[in-house]
Amino acid sequence: MIGVVARRDNKQTNPVTSKELSVYDNGIEQSIRNFTPDPSPARIVLLVDNSLTIRADVEKLEQAAREFAYEIYEGDKLLIVGYDEQAEIVSDWTDDAKAIESSLKLFRKKGQPHLFDAIRAVIEEAMRPMQNPKRIIVVISDGLDRGSKATFEHTLAELQTENIMVYAVQAVDRTRGAIRRDVPKPKVVIDKLAEGTGGQIFSIDELQVAAKAICDELRQNRYVLSYVPSSAPFGQARSLLVVGNEGITIRSKSMQQPN
Repeated sequence: MIGVVARRDNKQTNPVTSKELSVYDNGIEQSIRNFTPDPSPARIVLLVDNSLTIRADVEKLEQAAREFAYEIYEGDKLLIVGYDEQAEIVSDWTDDAKAIESSLKLFRKKGQPHLFDAIRAVIEEAMRPMQNPKRIIVVISDGLDRGSKATFEHTLAELQTENIMVYAVQAVDRTRGAIRRDVPKPKVVIDKLAEGTGGQIFSIDELQVAAKAICDELRQNRYVLSYVPSSAPFGQARSLLVVGNEGITIRSKSMQQPN
């Protein structure tokens, strides 16, 4: 089963149906077994870069978390994790906005951003044990990683394997493009995290817009898609493309990783 975002471009609210989309696995069109709206509650991790050099002050990071705390729907829960060289829980799973607010003073700026290690830690410790199918990470960062043991490629593949969708609230690139050739550029990291998992990118200067858009989308435009691939070579990743008819926008992860 795959989490998909689907909406009509004319803003009509009637559900998108399986007859209005096509699925291509490794370039071959597939028969859709099921495509249904998923209004179930979400489990959302806010993964916040609070390393020393991020071009956002602590107050901006606090505001980002606060906006989400007041925008989530009934039944949704937030986990807030700050990271530098280590990923640390700022606020454990809750839907209590006041409790979240009171915990935000734990943000502080220090150290280097180990983004990929932080994502892997969130997957392994917070999301993999969870049965909820609507698992979301919102990365609040410019996308810079400096020193992770995990590689970007393995991190993205793990997100795709777990069907975790990543949204990004993007800060200004602190490197201004000046970074070693063997290190992924921050903007490329943000772009690939969102595109590779079916998420979306917002600016850190539009925090209220980002929080509302993400929370609304997860409750109103989220679907579950299932199909049986006609061919699945053992041990190989396969490209995935889900496209809608004219007037329908669809986003999904871009790869099916091997089981």
